[in-house]
Amino acid sequence: MLAQLPFSGLDWLPILLGVGVAYIVFGIAGFGTALVAGPVLIHFMPLSRIIPLLVLLDFVAAFGNWLPSRQSVVRGELLRLLPCMALGCTLGVVFLLRLKSDLLLLLMGLFVTGYALYSLAVKVRPARLAGAWAVPMGTAGGLFGALFGSGGFLYAIYLNARLDSTEQARATQSALISCSTVVRLSLFVAAGVYADASLLFVAACLLPVMAAGLWLGRHLSLRLSREAFVRVVTWLVLGSGVALIGRYLGG
Repeated sequence: MLAQLPFSGLDWLPILLGVGVAYIVFGIAGFGTALVAGPVLIHFMPLSRIIPLLVLLDFVAAFGNWLPSRQSVVRGELLRLLPCMALGCTLGVVFLLRLKSDLLLLLMGLFVTGYALYSLAVKVRPARLAGAWAVPMGTAGGLFGALFGSGGFLYAIYLNARLDSTEQARATQSALISCSTVVRLSLFVAAGVYADASLLFVAACLLPVMAAGLWLGRHLSLRLSREAFVRVVTWLVLGSGVALIGRYLGG
């Protein structure tokens, strides 16, 4: 099985480090695995394999985040976002499986860079949004989640502008991301993506790293300022996004 993988034994070190850091971030912020791991993994496999791989890992991690806080979920907001998220996920999977890999590389670089610049520029909580904003935010979140592996920041923007309780916003976001992983996983299964045994093997190898990163992230969130940590990671993500755009332009 190892001989069938598209990378060598030495390639495992950056892959393991990238995934480990990604799930430390996930344990603290509740989203962002593809924003951190994607720019590392794309040096070893195409984006059309990276996203299904991370969806498998996110499926386990998201439920681990959701279960302890499920009593704080605001069902009204969850039900308002779910249909739009499902529509966006469907569109994203179609685009992911049909677009050329070089175009996806550029799009991911632009997406990652745009997200990082937004996160660094916006320092205040957005004004309260109307419930109708669930349509564009939910659809775009699902689209970005399926296409680039991370739409959670859009859910966070919407929920933080709708709910006064940070605990409720985070719990509802975790529930929505859990539902998103189920939708994306089902779509990838239907598309036959997981018929590739080597992809499942890589996911199985990365599960312990994911679990360790998630555990460490949760413990760090109790000791460090979440905002400060996420801000440092955002600078790293910005550098990764610019590097992806440079790689595309350099051919």
